[in-house]
Amino acid sequence: MNHPAHILLVEDNRMDVELTLDAFKEARLENKIHVASNGQEALDYLFGRGKYSDRKTYPTPNLILLDLKLPGVDGFEVLRQVKSTPVLKRIPVVILTSSKDEGDRALSYDIGANSYLVKPVSFEGFLGVVREINGYWLSLNISPPENHL
Repeated sequence: MNHPAHILLVEDNRMDVELTLDAFKEARLENKIHVASNGQEALDYLFGRGKYSDRKTYPTPNLILLDLKLPGVDGFEVLRQVKSTPVLKRIPVVILTSSKDEGDRALSYDIGANSYLVKPVSFEGFLGVVREINGYWLSLNISPPENHL
């Protein structure tokens, strides 16, 4: 990708948001990160509803980092809606969660997750994960054409 990617980080834990943002900054990655603090806000962003209707300010993301355990609309429902919507279904969704539960992992992949990562507990671990996510999903991976739905 030749220009900074737009990433939607869907995370309700403020400490995890700060840890993720700090890791991207420390890794010197120039991605534009938009944060949704719950599932409903993520859906509003993705569907361009309400304050997110201006796509110049809130563009469709190139990648979604999605926590599963969210208040209200959970990560599974966000994933279901993304993968069942033609204009969104090709956006890579990386589950970034603290859950090591096999059932959560299986359901995530069944619904259409592209990757499932368990959040590291240390900053160094988070930094490594952020670098790997950027290296694969935003550098090596060739995304489908944007207007080829």
